[in-house]
Amino acid sequence: MRLRSLGVALVATAALVTLPAPMTATAADTPLSQGRTATSSSAENAGTPSGNAVDGDTATRWSSAASDDQWLQVDLGATASVTRVVLDWEAAYGKDYKIQLSQDGSTWTDAKSVTGGDGGTDTLDVSGQGRYVRMQGVHRATPWGYSLWEFQVFGTTGGTAPGGSCDTANAAQGRPASASSVENAGTPAAAAFDGDAGTRWSSQAADPQWVRVDLGAVRDLCKVDLNWEAAYAKDFRIEASSDGQSWQTLKSVTGATGGKSSYDVSGSGRYVRVHGTARATGYGYSLWEVAVHTGTTGTPPVEGGGDLGPNVIVVDPATPNLQQKFDQVFAQQESSQFGSGRYQFLMKPGTYNGINAQLGFYTSVSGLGLNPDDTQINGDITVDAGWFNGNATQNFWRSAENLAITPSNGTDRWAVAQAAPFRRIHVKGGLNLAPNGYGWASGGYIADSKIDGTVGPYSQQQWYTRDSSVGGWTNGVWNMTFTGVEGAPGSNFETGPYTTLDTTPISREKPFLYLDGDEYKVRVPAKRTNARGVSWPANAGGTSLPLSQFYVVKPGATAATINAALDQGLNLLFTPGVYHIDQTIEVDRANTVVLGLGLATIVPDGGVDAMHVADVDGVRLAGFLIDAGPVNSDTLLRIGTPGQNADHSANPTSMQDVFIRVGGAGPGKATDSVVIESDDVLIDHTWIWRADHGEGVGWETNRADYGLRVNGDDVLATGLFVEHFNKYDVYWNGERGRTIFFQNEKAYDAPNEAAITHDGIVGYAAYKVADSVNEHDAVALGSYCNYTSDPTIVQHHGFQVPVKPGVRMRNLQVISLGGMGQYRHVINDTGAATSGTDTVPSKVVQFP
Repeated sequence: MRLRSLGVALVATAALVTLPAPMTATAADTPLSQGRTATSSSAENAGTPSGNAVDGDTATRWSSAASDDQWLQVDLGATASVTRVVLDWEAAYGKDYKIQLSQDGSTWTDAKSVTGGDGGTDTLDVSGQGRYVRMQGVHRATPWGYSLWEFQVFGTTGGTAPGGSCDTANAAQGRPASASSVENAGTPAAAAFDGDAGTRWSSQAADPQWVRVDLGAVRDLCKVDLNWEAAYAKDFRIEASSDGQSWQTLKSVTGATGGKSSYDVSGSGRYVRVHGTARATGYGYSLWEVAVHTGTTGTPPVEGGGDLGPNVIVVDPATPNLQQKFDQVFAQQESSQFGSGRYQFLMKPGTYNGINAQLGFYTSVSGLGLNPDDTQINGDITVDAGWFNGNATQNFWRSAENLAITPSNGTDRWAVAQAAPFRRIHVKGGLNLAPNGYGWASGGYIADSKIDGTVGPYSQQQWYTRDSSVGGWTNGVWNMTFTGVEGAPGSNFETGPYTTLDTTPISREKPFLYLDGDEYKVRVPAKRTNARGVSWPANAGGTSLPLSQFYVVKPGATAATINAALDQGLNLLFTPGVYHIDQTIEVDRANTVVLGLGLATIVPDGGVDAMHVADVDGVRLAGFLIDAGPVNSDTLLRIGTPGQNADHSANPTSMQDVFIRVGGAGPGKATDSVVIESDDVLIDHTWIWRADHGEGVGWETNRADYGLRVNGDDVLATGLFVEHFNKYDVYWNGERGRTIFFQNEKAYDAPNEAAITHDGIVGYAAYKVADSVNEHDAVALGSYCNYTSDPTIVQHHGFQVPVKPGVRMRNLQVISLGGMGQYRHVINDTGAATSGTDTVPSKVVQFP
């Protein structure tokens, strides 16, 4: 949650503290920590953020909340040998504290303990290695929090690491380059990195100017060679960055004399920049050549790009026996609900005639055009339920995306249940969401799609459609929800199944793979606000990333290699497969894309968490499944870091078609399935499922207490499916949370009322908003009970919220499935009880 001021009185008192005397110089070199990313357990107010302690300015400070257990940490960007830490305390200092080191930001080692500190400037000699350095407060010396003017870390990092050497090869030669300006077309940025001392880059005649190179991955940097033309820089900086946005100074040079010079540097980055601040002549800046040398430690960097592995089937209209390829995969995957097969069909742009692509479990089909209409299928993409006697309630884990269908008989059939997205599809006809024979069905999700004809859900119990257009929509069972859908039916929830909102408040389409000529790229769409209708063909905003910027993860890859690729600045493209990992995948760089093909599945072994995402901007998680391992994980997916609460509203992190499973394929356990710590996260279609069938299923065998826990503020969920957890399915702590469409079933296997009674209440609410929350808005929520182990259970309510003016819940329903247990109320103590075996919803249109 975003931190608020501790109060007017405390702020006023803090303002009376005098500024410090100039800090005593402790070293001539620039601290490794200066300008790096700093985070903390808390901040006193918006004027005293974490970054103030590492900005090199002794007139700005970080200060914490007024309690003992507080910390400040800095990410050095790479592992360093730390030799000294300098703390310049404000009047509110730490009496007892520790300096700690960590390689991963999670496991910490004490490097120095201080007791009885007296404030002022503490210079501490330490010895150890770590990427992260932390001041962990134990006891304060004053009633206020901890407050530091500066937190400085000294040591060595980069190419000077023990056991390494500086490579003589030029890592910059031939790499992509850019500049703040060029003098003319004959002096481009690339000329400074082409290995030819007869070509040059030159800028316009103004200060400042820069030229930079992209090394393709984060590398340890040890030396930079410059060969200036006659128009040289008198003053300049050599800088490095992991993302091309935040820059670290490796060397600051004043009074230079031009010509050839070499500079030893220490640091790491993917991008290296020569940033001129003062020219020596009346012309611009001009460099014949820039050479960048990197550290060699015996471990080669992880390469980006490459082929897509054995389970990606790339086809075009001329592919021989194409129908046979679809049929072979379908025959294997049709009923393989918990098998290990994973497949992705990629269809190149063109027209395909007479194709019926039937999709079984863990099978995805996608067009490779930039727009759906680039890939035309005169035929069908079909999901039916013949394998399960016409019952579609278990047609999970499959997808279709980014193509156009002209159905062979005028209507395509897509009879799915949860975790089966239908995205960026143009159906030139109708769409039938029910299985042949109109058996039971329990899906589903459509986004960014255009259906020219009528959509018929028929037996589908619930469905969410976002930012699309339909020619019409017939009937519905319980909960049919539309946001930003042209042609959607009007709302009638009080008497029918429909909830319709004219626009979606915030949306951003899922990243997808496409072909630009012969080159694979990943399109990363832009955020839309108050969206209505499809995002294509304009595809306004967004970016395209070449495959060379992705580590293409293939079966057999290790977590260590995956994390090394992330550390180098690569994104991740998981090809179809099952990936057992023995360490947490750490995504800590802003704007990282983690994209899965063919429902790629990550299984944490030994009780580790599967994935952590740092509290950074714009991470995109999409298209993969996390399957709990047999040893209990604390949290399968965590987005954000506890205590770190930056504002990400301009560029939020998103999880789309990311699915969680606990049990079913074998015993699995996790205390929390998904925890959202960051603010502004977008959850766009997820199914978080504690298994009710399959292998390894039992009240304790696949125990998982919580499905989704939201601690961040301003989180939006569109298309939220969460089912069967031992305690709360959703527990919302953050302020100003919003949910549009929620589908839930309570745990079938609760052995009796005693097992789920807490605080005098029978049953954990499917969706609970914490008592401390002041603002929350949710619409179109349904919870169903099917207590097969004890049908006499009467759950008190489906939803539980604090009664406050800012907490608004609309269009709620609870249902007893065939009388297998009942609900006493819908929300809190409001709403009629479910009755008997009628399977009729009990509704509340608005609460309070």
